[in-house]
Amino acid sequence: MFKSKREFIFILLAGIFITNAIVAELIGSKLIQIGPFIMSIGIIPWPVVFLTTDLINEYYGKAGVRKLSLITAILIAYAFVILFAAINIPAAVGISTVTDSQFYAVFGQSLWIIIGSIVAFLTSQFIDVFIFWMLRNKTGNKMIWLRSTGSTVISQLVDTFIVLGIAFWLPGKMTTAVFINAALTGYTFKLIIAVILTPLIYLGHTMIDNYLGDEEAKEIIKYSAEQSLHHKIDN
Repeated sequence: MFKSKREFIFILLAGIFITNAIVAELIGSKLIQIGPFIMSIGIIPWPVVFLTTDLINEYYGKAGVRKLSLITAILIAYAFVILFAAINIPAAVGISTVTDSQFYAVFGQSLWIIIGSIVAFLTSQFIDVFIFWMLRNKTGNKMIWLRSTGSTVISQLVDTFIVLGIAFWLPGKMTTAVFINAALTGYTFKLIIAVILTPLIYLGHTMIDNYLGDEEAKEIIKYSAEQSLHHKIDN
């Protein structure tokens, strides 16, 4: 079915990455409260996106993450198009257990939210790749935690402010004070989760290395680093 173990790992990671990114966008309109803090339920799947981004970066290079991010953005847009069509097709009266108003309340996100989500996703992913490889080129194979957590810390700061800015602040749904407070709150929780998940980065490396074998894993990581370095020089 798969030409190699390397191909299987990429497809597996890509599937996890795309699924969690799309799910996060679809459930993002629901707000939850943790103590005095209010944030989107979409914060739940995003840590998995962070994790898979770092693993794909490590084993498949910046080109792999960038291409996958573009594909995912297109699929997110496609999902919203399908939802738009579903919203405008009337429910069967007396038969459907979900009414049109109920369906719209869950999935009827505004155009501003959709645009904000896609722009924030792409921008944060490209920044994540840049920071990851800047740190990777300086530290080599050491300090996995630094490049993984460091890239996430910066990229998610940008992501949080962009998505809330476009979706709520620009249309006038949030005052500047509320926007800044909500963005900093959401980012703080993302930062905490990123730090907590750091051991899972090492677990992911161990599982992939064991599956591929140490020799093949080292060859793939070395090739990924060389390709990313050449890409940097070419640019």
